Amino acid sequence: MKLPWSEGNHVQLLVNGEQYYPRVLEAMAQAREEILLETFIIYDDKVGQALRQALIDAARRGVRVEVAVDGYGTADLPDAFIASMTEAGVRFHSFDPQPRLAGMRTNLFRRLHRKILVIDGQRAFIGGINYSADHLGDFGPQAKQDYAVEVVGPVVGQVHASSCRMLAPVLDAASRVQPNNIAAGPATAVLVERDNRRHRTDIEACYLQALREARQRIVVANAYFFPGYRLLRELRNAARRGVEVTLILQGQPDMRWVRALSRLLYNYLLRDEVRIYEYCQRPLHGKVALVDDEWTTVGSSNLDPLSLSFNLEANLLIRDRAFNDVLYQHLSELTREHCKAVTLERMVRGYWWRAPLIFLGFHITRYFPRIAGWFPAHRQRLQSLQSESEAPADYQEGKT
Repeated sequence: MKLPWSEGNHVQLLVNGEQYYPRVLEAMAQAREEILLETFIIYDDKVGQALRQALIDAARRGVRVEVAVDGYGTADLPDAFIASMTEAGVRFHSFDPQPRLAGMRTNLFRRLHRKILVIDGQRAFIGGINYSADHLGDFGPQAKQDYAVEVVGPVVGQVHASSCRMLAPVLDAASRVQPNNIAAGPATAVLVERDNRRHRTDIEACYLQALREARQRIVVANAYFFPGYRLLRELRNAARRGVEVTLILQGQPDMRWVRALSRLLYNYLLRDEVRIYEYCQRPLHGKVALVDDEWTTVGSSNLDPLSLSFNLEANLLIRDRAFNDVLYQHLSELTREHCKAVTLERMVRGYWWRAPLIFLGFHITRYFPRIAGWFPAHRQRLQSLQSESEAPADYQEGKT
């Protein structure tokens, strides 16, 4: 897969809300022209309130502020919370809002799952961290382990263009920001997206290519691991040719069914000496991977059917030895200090009753892309909540 790699970028790893939120809020405080924000979740808690105030402050000093949230993930945000922003000049948009049925949210599939922030077209943040207090360590045992990157350099132009395309139907005018191409660091990077029109398999294809080319090591830390058959096969094939393949998955899941589904695939991988560790300190929410000593990805895409077949996702691919080593050292420490190794001997216990489920789970991964096509592709839209008089605008997926 040929990608428009961009040289001369500085990329910094941000671990959890403790590192992410201060950098985001500082960048918003420094914004002079434009803030573009896409996220799955904003909660009305101390993190969401700090974000709201930063956006209000920016809008009041004349910065153009555009916020897009998912209509499922941010369905419970109070009206007063949104009104306090729109009254200050923040333009707030909801992706695919749907009415509830018997109190239940019905817009389950094809979510806006991207987490992107672009400041003045010069600085971008990309990853898996939402705006909620459960990404902070003081939240307690259910605090999430997650990752994002802050990037400066020419690749920010790609991120800015992607957000502008996403927001185009609800923008009152085109962005006047002109990202620069000035080199800021040694990293080569590219933004890779997934949508339901022209880029259905781009993120998965990049994973597959990297796995096929691996020669030394593969480390994948992913919250929701139930990938397609091709990705499973490439992980197994890499291990067979001598690559050290390590998976870091949920051992203390935020949803019990997540680990249950992942474990249906363990036997297939463990037989070829893929190393599987379950992270047990708190729920793992990260979506990161590295291959050999240069290739890395950080983003919003899980390796499960929702992310790979339905959701709108965005990952940054990075080629930089120093950044790769920083992430590798961090994940190695995580594995040593807070993970339990999963062995084949452990997984074959009770195999007789799990065998039918394993067979079913394995073949679902083989045929899920075809099954996904049976689901109706409902018309998605960004609905502006800037004022009651504004009509919903249709989101053109083919543009992303």
